[in-house]
Amino acid sequence: MTDKPTTRKDLMKPVQLLGLAFVAALFAGFVTLMSMGFFQTRPADQIQNALVVALVAAGATFIVVLVSVALMLLAVDPSKVTQTVDRPLLLPKDTPDATAPGAADASAERPVDKPDEGDAAPKA
Repeated sequence: MTDKPTTRKDLMKPVQLLGLAFVAALFAGFVTLMSMGFFQTRPADQIQNALVVALVAAGATFIVVLVSVALMLLAVDPSKVTQTVDRPLLLPKDTPDATAPGAADASAERPVDKPDEGDAAPKA
């Protein structure tokens, strides 16, 4: 079975990003409703207050998640959108990938940092 390599364009589909923000908003609204006792027997004014607070929390969460994801997408270089993602993005390029064969051997062979000679005690 051959899988198509994942490109960054595939990872940044707008419908998926809107879906992520919507799911986060639903979760925040549901948690707010649960914490304010919406599903218990309460007077009508308390239930109405819980609904208003839950809608505000859900709307704020939707906007914050959407803006945050949009700002993170601005950090992507447009020329690299079509390149395949074959390693973690936040690791330096000279660091061996943990999934690469022999990566454990390369990390074991790194030299131990020695303290600077200027940090040693002065010689008499």
